[in-house]
Amino acid sequence: MDRRSFIRKAGLTGAGAVAATALAAPAIAQSNPKITWRLASSFPKSLDTIYGAAEVLSKYLSEATDGNFTIQPFAAGEIVPGLQAADAAAAGTVEAAHTVAYYYWGKDPTWALGAAVPFSLNARGMNAWHYQGGGIALFNEFLATQGLYGLPGGNTGVQMGGWFRKEINSVADLKGLKFRVGGFAGKVLERLGVVPQQLAGGDIYPALEKGTIDAAEWVGPYDDEKLGFYKVAPYYYYPGWWEGGPTVHFLFNKAKYEELPQAYKALLSSACQATDANMLQMYDFVNPPAMKRLVANGAQLRPFNAEVLEACFNAANEVYAEMEASNPQFKKIWDSIKDFRKEHYLWSQIAEYNYDTFLMIQQRNGKL
Repeated sequence: MDRRSFIRKAGLTGAGAVAATALAAPAIAQSNPKITWRLASSFPKSLDTIYGAAEVLSKYLSEATDGNFTIQPFAAGEIVPGLQAADAAAAGTVEAAHTVAYYYWGKDPTWALGAAVPFSLNARGMNAWHYQGGGIALFNEFLATQGLYGLPGGNTGVQMGGWFRKEINSVADLKGLKFRVGGFAGKVLERLGVVPQQLAGGDIYPALEKGTIDAAEWVGPYDDEKLGFYKVAPYYYYPGWWEGGPTVHFLFNKAKYEELPQAYKALLSSACQATDANMLQMYDFVNPPAMKRLVANGAQLRPFNAEVLEACFNAANEVYAEMEASNPQFKKIWDSIKDFRKEHYLWSQIAEYNYDTFLMIQQRNGKL
């Protein structure tokens, strides 16, 4: 080979490579623009589990884009009150919210179906329905009418039934009870005489302490311990039948979401799913020791008995029947959840249930 020819060709190739790089740089910049969003959370900073998920998402996005796509979280009350986070995102006051969709059920009960409704799916079931059963797409059909686009952004697992000043031994004990309860579980409990109250997390303890409410549910041992409910209402009931597997959502202003480059949309989807999984894993890890500490500090565990659960189940089905008859959007999503619920619990009671039950017996016998 002619050495001079080789060098000349190599030089041209090198120059061409430099030129190509120079030409490509603006295209790369255009596909990875500098975007800064603000996020309104429904939760106080003290809850590192549920508020912390917004920080986790922000970290994932910033690290993956070298700081080009950032979301700055703000705790409840810093921009808007906790229960107005979705409204702020829809209005464009902020680009994103981290909240639980059932907080907004009063506008339309369909909101609650993306998060949790009484006697629905557990956490694994909700995740299966969202990601594999078309739940994300179905819920976004509804959210589009609200000016929003949503992705799952956390799950707490089945929650506790709440903190009560007095024991609940029968359905009669529910009558007149002023109970802070999320979602439209309150609409079900109203039929049994409960007076539901909807309060943001940071407002619950003062209301319990002052006697403005008689009982309150929040999440579970770890978060409830942080909020100190055991100091003012000792009876800790389970399960939270209205929240078998509540999904927390990242809700994005629909117009702002649609402006994102496709690469950012794909990254946002992956980062939200990772954050979703991370929250449930965290709760599963931190709740067991927190429960032990609560009991050591005087919390008295109580199960809702069969009479109470059966009455609540029947009341819930009455409410669903009314909503299905009057709200086509609600019916479409609820039918999808119900269809999968049959399959999920048919399968769960075979291997999963028997495996868990056997090991629980061993644990109670002191063999684990």
